[in-house]
Amino acid sequence: MNERAALARLEERPRDLRRGAILLRENDPQPELFILQRGMAMSYVLLDDGSRQILRFLHTGDMLGVSALVYRDSPETVVALTDCTVCPFDRSVMTALVTDHPRLSAIIMVMNQMEKVALTDRLAALGRTSAKARIAALLIEMHNRLRSRDQAIGNSFTLGVTQEEIGDATGLTAVHVNRMLRQLEEDGLIRREGSRVTLLKETLLAQAANYIERFDGLDLRWLPPAR
Repeated sequence: MNERAALARLEERPRDLRRGAILLRENDPQPELFILQRGMAMSYVLLDDGSRQILRFLHTGDMLGVSALVYRDSPETVVALTDCTVCPFDRSVMTALVTDHPRLSAIIMVMNQMEKVALTDRLAALGRTSAKARIAALLIEMHNRLRSRDQAIGNSFTLGVTQEEIGDATGLTAVHVNRMLRQLEEDGLIRREGSRVTLLKETLLAQAANYIERFDGLDLRWLPPAR
């Protein structure tokens, strides 16, 4: 089986989810992993005071529930932000992937390291940057994620999340998020039209966000050649 066929095997059982449907629930058993084939989702944990901390916004092509490889129960809740299609597959499929396609398993490891660095950046931002910088960084991150999958996307994109969800990802209230978005507009860095956001001055926005473009520093020369 070649690499393309091995990847196709991960998407043999598509399942549709409606917006708001919970795919994984924190502390519940998680016997399967998933590919997000269509749509957008998010993962979060509930804190002791009942508040929610959003960890990641998940996009088409992302692998969900990777923690199932090491944990019996899910450490996070994953919920659909839009109507989605997910493709579940058993952990045993990963066993075959690691054994028969070491390059693909190495690429999955790379993707998980990139996700770890993104979470590290978010953690540093929560502790060390201003509210406006956190919002600016999130806008850039979401735009870059969308553009990495569709090069036709220019400087305008549909945000796809609410101000409450942005707040739960950045440690701010929805009111504070709205205020920071207005400030970014007044600074001439973004324009908003409904749920659509246009990044008017990406370089200045990145400076305001203390944003580091992690894709620029990739060095994947060590990856084994394709078979």
